Amino acid sequence: MIKDFILPDIGEGIVECEVIEWKVAEGDMIEEDQIVADVSTDKAIVEIPSMYTGKVVKLHYQQGDIAKVHSPLFAIELDGEASEAPAETTSSTETQAVQQNTAVTESAEKPAAVENSGKVLSTPAVRKIARENDLDLALVSGTGKNGRVLKEDVLNYLDGGSTAAVPAANANVSLTADMVDRVESIKGVRAVMGARMAESVSTIPHFTYAEEFDVTELIKLRLKLKAMYGSDELRITMMPLFIKALSLAIKEFPIMNSRVNDVFTELTYLAEHNIGMAVDGKTGLLVPNIKNVQSLSLLDVAAEVTRLTAEARSGKISPADLSGGSITISNVGAIGGTVATPIINKPEVAIVALGRVQELPRFNANGEVEARQIMTVSWSGDHRVIDGGTISRFNNLWKQYLEQPATMLASMV
Repeated sequence: MIKDFILPDIGEGIVECEVIEWKVAEGDMIEEDQIVADVSTDKAIVEIPSMYTGKVVKLHYQQGDIAKVHSPLFAIELDGEASEAPAETTSSTETQAVQQNTAVTESAEKPAAVENSGKVLSTPAVRKIARENDLDLALVSGTGKNGRVLKEDVLNYLDGGSTAAVPAANANVSLTADMVDRVESIKGVRAVMGARMAESVSTIPHFTYAEEFDVTELIKLRLKLKAMYGSDELRITMMPLFIKALSLAIKEFPIMNSRVNDVFTELTYLAEHNIGMAVDGKTGLLVPNIKNVQSLSLLDVAAEVTRLTAEARSGKISPADLSGGSITISNVGAIGGTVATPIINKPEVAIVALGRVQELPRFNANGEVEARQIMTVSWSGDHRVIDGGTISRFNNLWKQYLEQPATMLASMV
């Protein structure tokens, strides 16, 4: 029995995705739950497992194609045991999707279509190497059959042993890679992030508030916690301390954890403190959030930060971890900035950017100059909901928890 594998729902509201890489080829034998493809949605890279055991007989999409949810992704010849199962009835919608997909596939198989599309002939493995090195395959001269770009071609190019592919009309001109313009489509996470940021700026009146924090004592506490509880599986960084202290401050200022409806007629105070953290991931900026921080211990928060950071950086993160955030922390200081003007992650009402920690001279209580660890935090607030006095008082409480960690530990339940 030959059966089409229907691309299932892969996240809330997602109707299509880009096929990033096939993990199998036509003719391969696969097992149930084996990963057959990586696809990219507007939020993350998702691994697609097979629901069946059998032989792959047809891949309905090529790498880089856009696949539709609830449409056939690939065809599989079920093994003997599976083929005894009664055939499932295909709905008219699914039948139409199969017909549409077949037409697309047949068109893509025509040589003229390949030439017009401007795609470079190569294998998924070669394209993966190119993506990892931010390389446009159009710049590489292929030595394989019909100009196919081989793995050796890419490696040779990266080693500096090959120059850019030069159009025939300019064959007498010697061009290097840095002399050729490169154009790439804005899609996936980058496209969605851009649209959301533009919408946020155009619909939310932002205002910024900045303050210095002395995190000298907090750093000492982190080092103690790291020595006692840290491991490869549980990284004790500053971020869990920032997140837990923020949740404690939200208890006193719940308006910081609220959201308004689109027509600005209702304000909802959220019971859950789902605190997001911006991560510079493989697919672009992602903002996973730690759910219910108000109910988690400091070590629980650290475990979630460790997990979500690793998954976001790889790009393979559950859409559920990216949705439902109520307030966001952006750690620009991890890269090197000291002050920023962050854009609110709509529909949230506030976001804070953490600057780089610097050792700076400061006067102590006795009027003596000493070295202290200073960090600047920069808030952006929705001025329709939060006024300057509110964010200032809220920030002062958060600052107290971080500058005097004993008060933070005493406030935990």
